[in-house]
Amino acid sequence: MNDFEKDFDYLGRIQDYYADNRCLPSYARLMGLLGFASKSAVSKLLARLQLQGFLTRSADGDWAPTDRFFERTLSSQPVPAGMPVAARDVGSDAFAIDQYLIERPSDTLLIPVKGDSMIDAGIHEGDLAVIERRNRANSGDIVIAIVDNEFTLKTLGREQGRFVLLPANPAYPVIRPKAELEIFGVLVGLVRKYRG
Repeated sequence: MNDFEKDFDYLGRIQDYYADNRCLPSYARLMGLLGFASKSAVSKLLARLQLQGFLTRSADGDWAPTDRFFERTLSSQPVPAGMPVAARDVGSDAFAIDQYLIERPSDTLLIPVKGDSMIDAGIHEGDLAVIERRNRANSGDIVIAIVDNEFTLKTLGREQGRFVLLPANPAYPVIRPKAELEIFGVLVGLVRKYRG
């Protein structure tokens, strides 16, 4: 393993630690985590990771992760969900999920999905809906709406010139607001975690 590959191995261990603890490890903990014999070796690694754009120094001198720290590998080759195809070497690029899903961080929030009224749209209970706060939407957008003082996640539709909320499960009725329909935000992404 060359030095570049070693640094990426070390970075992976630091990323795993961060995922578990939501902070970067101390120098002493890094020594144990990475098998280093001195703080000097840790300092040199952190400096290399800073040069590569994974870490930065805060105003008070503490190490902090950058956006690049959270990038994941994106395969340049899609995987077929139909018939299998011959496996071949797959190239990859760096990919940050946050940059892919979120255009306006200050207007974006994650909302857990409850219920199964949008199951046929591929939205399941326990998913995290990535919502961009907006008060306008187009017919066909999946929205979080406030209707008759209650929040709901549905597809915005029109019936006889009026907005309605369409479920994606035949067991649920179309919601025809009795009073006001307010758009809270528009679905821009969905996060689902699968467990083994």
